[in-house]
Amino acid sequence: MNSPKSEGRLADFDRQSGSLVERLLFNNRLLVIALCTLLTVLLGWQATRLQFNANYEKAIPAQHPYVLNYQKHAADLKGLGNAIRIAVEHVDGSVYDPDYLATLREISDALFLIPGVERQNMKSLWTPNTRWLGVTEEGLEGGPVIPDGYDGSPESLAQLRANIARSGEIGQIVARDERSTVIYVPLLGTLPDGRPFDYAVFAERLEEVRAQHTAPHIRLHITGFAKIVGDLIDGLQQILGFFAAAIAIATAIVFWYTRCVRSTLLVVASSLVAVVWQLGLLPSLGFVLDPYSILVPFLVFAIGMSHGAQKMNGIMQDVGRGMHKYVAARFTFRRLFLAGLTALLADAVGFAVLLVIDIQVIRELAIAASIGVGVLIFTNLILLPILLSYTGVSTRAAERSLNTERADAGGQRQALWRFLDRFTGRPWASVAIGVGVVLAIGGGIASQWLKIGDLDPGAPELRADSRYNRDVAFMNAAYGAGSDVFAVMVETPDGTCTAYDTLMRLDALEWSLRQLPGVESTNSMAQLSRRVVVGMSEGNPKWDDLVANQEMLNTAASYAPRGLYNDRCNLLTLYLYLADHKADTLSAVAAHVEAFAADNDSETARFVLAAGSAGIEAATNAVVRDAWHTMLFLVYGAVVVLCFITFRSWRAVVVAVLPLMLTSVLAEALMVALGMGVKVATLPVIALGVGIGVDYALYILSVTLASLRAGNTLSDAYYRALLFTGKVVMLTGVTLAVGVFTWAWSPIKFQADMGILLTFMFLWNMLGALILIPALATFLLPQRAATQLPGDAGEITRTMAQAERPSCPVTA
Repeated sequence: MNSPKSEGRLADFDRQSGSLVERLLFNNRLLVIALCTLLTVLLGWQATRLQFNANYEKAIPAQHPYVLNYQKHAADLKGLGNAIRIAVEHVDGSVYDPDYLATLREISDALFLIPGVERQNMKSLWTPNTRWLGVTEEGLEGGPVIPDGYDGSPESLAQLRANIARSGEIGQIVARDERSTVIYVPLLGTLPDGRPFDYAVFAERLEEVRAQHTAPHIRLHITGFAKIVGDLIDGLQQILGFFAAAIAIATAIVFWYTRCVRSTLLVVASSLVAVVWQLGLLPSLGFVLDPYSILVPFLVFAIGMSHGAQKMNGIMQDVGRGMHKYVAARFTFRRLFLAGLTALLADAVGFAVLLVIDIQVIRELAIAASIGVGVLIFTNLILLPILLSYTGVSTRAAERSLNTERADAGGQRQALWRFLDRFTGRPWASVAIGVGVVLAIGGGIASQWLKIGDLDPGAPELRADSRYNRDVAFMNAAYGAGSDVFAVMVETPDGTCTAYDTLMRLDALEWSLRQLPGVESTNSMAQLSRRVVVGMSEGNPKWDDLVANQEMLNTAASYAPRGLYNDRCNLLTLYLYLADHKADTLSAVAAHVEAFAADNDSETARFVLAAGSAGIEAATNAVVRDAWHTMLFLVYGAVVVLCFITFRSWRAVVVAVLPLMLTSVLAEALMVALGMGVKVATLPVIALGVGIGVDYALYILSVTLASLRAGNTLSDAYYRALLFTGKVVMLTGVTLAVGVFTWAWSPIKFQADMGILLTFMFLWNMLGALILIPALATFLLPQRAATQLPGDAGEITRTMAQAERPSCPVTA
C-alpha cells in the first residue's frame, strides 16, 4: 500500500510528462488492459488449434545443388527420400523357417496398408521387386526371391535360400548372419487426399505393428527419420514436464527474492501471456510446432522473466522510497523502456538472421521465435508496468528492496557488491580482461575442432541407450551398414547409360569409394554387369571385369532392376551403404565424389550429387557450415547497430559486445567438449546466447552510462547500476540457469544438450555483464560532465535522481 504522503504526491505528478508513448499508454491504462485481455482470450482459443508435427521436406535445404539434383531425378529415384527400415529378427534361428516367413509376410502386409506408405516402392522378401538373377543351363534367368508356388516345404525353403544367394541382397534385405530381414518402407510427403503426413499417427501405427508381432522368437527393429520424429513426439509430455519444472523453479526463486506474491505472479503471468500470444499467432499464420521449435515457447518465457523482473524491481525500489505505485510504474517505464526495447529487438534480430539459412524448419523457428520476442514488447514492457501501477507491491517487499542501499548509506556495503566494485579499478580490471583474453584464445583453439553435423552413429536427438539407437546398433551389426544410403547420380544422353566408357568410369569411382572408411558396400550397374559376365563364364572369377562388348553390357542391363538405371537410360545410380552418418564420413564421401567428377565429367557422363538419406544430410551439413559464421556476423552486426542507437557511443558498444563474443567462443568450445556438432537443432541456441547476453549488458550499461554522464565516478555509477538492475541480472541469470539445468536429466538427449548449453550461456553472460563490463569500462568509458548528457540518457538520469529524492515533489 501507499502512504497518505505518497498519495498526496500523486496529485502533484504531471500526467502529461514523459514521452508521447508513455502518456498514451499510462493515461489510457484501462483501455490497454482491456485490449490485452481480449487478445489473450482470442489467441488462447487460437492456440488450441496448434498442431505438433514434422515435415521431412522442410528439414532439408531445398535450394542446395545436391537437393536440386535429387529433385530433378526424383521420379527415377523412388525410395531414396524419406523412408524407414524395419528389421524383423528371428531370435532362435534363421530366416529359412516357415513360421518366421509367415510372420514376415503379415508384418509386410500390415505396413503396406498404413496410410502414407509409398507402396509401389516398398521392398521386402515378399514384394515382387525383390528379385534374383542367375545363370543356368538355359542362360540368364531371374524372378522374385520368394519362389512361385512357395508353400513352406523344405523344397520351397531350399529354393528360397538359393534365390537369396543369387539376389545379392545379403547385407541389404537379408542380414549377413541370415537371422533377420529388412522391410524397406518409403514414405509419401502428403497423403493421397492432400493432408500432410502425420508423423505422430504413423509412429503410433508402427508401434502397434511392433507390439502385435513381437514374440519370444520375433523382435522388430525400426529406424528412419519418421521413427525419430515419432519418438520425439512421444517424449513431448516429458519435455513439457521439464518446462513446467523450470517455470516452477523460476517462480519460486523470484518469490524468494521479492517476498511479494502479487508482483511475482504478475511477472510470471505476463511472461506466460506472451507464450499464449505466440502459440496463438502460429496457427493463424499457418505454422506448426515441430521437434526443432519445441524449445521456443520456453525461451520466450525465459526472456520475458528477465525483462519482467527488471520492471518489478524498479517499481519495488521506488515504492520503497515512498513513491506512489502509479508514479513508480511510470518512472520505471521511463528509465528502462528504451533499454528493454533495444534488448528485445536484438533478441528478435538474433533469431531473424536464421532466415538466411536455406532450411525451412530453421526459417519457421526463426519466425516463431521472433514473433514470441516481439509480443514481449507488449506483455512485459507495457502491460506489466501498467498492471503493477494498479496492484503495486507489498510494503514488506518494498522495504526489503532498499536494504542494500540503506546498508551502503550506513557505510556497510555488502561483500558481494564490494567485490564486484573492485573491477572498476585498473588492477582488478586488468586481471579480468587478461583472464578473458586467455579464455578467448583457449576457446578459439578448442573451437577449431567443432564439427558440422552428427558426431555419433544413430540419432543424436535421442539418448545412446534409447530404443531407437539400440535398433540402429542392431542394423549396423547385422547388415554391415546402417540405414544411411548415399546415392551418386550419373547423367548421360538418352539411351547411352550402358555405354562401355561410362560404365568404366562408374566402376572406377565405385572401387575408389569402397576404399574409404565408413563405406561398407556399394551397388551399381557396373557391379551388376561384372556379376553377369562372371555368371556367363561358368563363374570363373577371371572374368570379373567389364568387357568391351556393348551387346554383352546391354544384355546385362536388361536384367537389372529399375533403380540402377531409369527407363530412358539417361541416368545411372551408384548406391553407397555407409556405416554411419557422422560428419567426417559424409564430408569424405562428398569430397571424393566431387574431386572424381571434376576429373572425369564429360559430355557423355556427368557425376552429380546426391540422393539418399546420407546424401541429403551431407547437403544439410554444407548449408549449415556455410551459414554458421554468416549468421554470427549478422547477429553481432545487428547487436552493434542497436547498441549504438541506444548508447550513442562506440566505446559503450565495445564494452557491451566483447563479453558476448567471449560467450560465443566458449560455447563453441563447450560443444566440442560435449561431443556436439553444429546442426539444425543447435544453431538457434547460439543466437539466443547473444540475445540474452545483450539483455544483461543493456540493463547494466544503460544505468551506468546515465550515472557517468551525470558526473559520478565509475565506481559510484556501477554501484548504482548494481542496486537498480544488477541484482536482477544476477537473479534472472541464476534462476534461468537452474531452471534449464534440470533438462540435463531429460530422456531426450536433444533437450538435455540444449539445457547444458543454455545453462552455460545464462551463467556466463551474467558473469560477463557483472565483471567484464565494469572492467572494460574502466579503460574505455571516461567520466563525462552532466552537461554533455544526450536526451535519452538525460531522461534516465533525471528520473533516477527523482526516485532517490522522495521528499521532493514528483513533477515532470
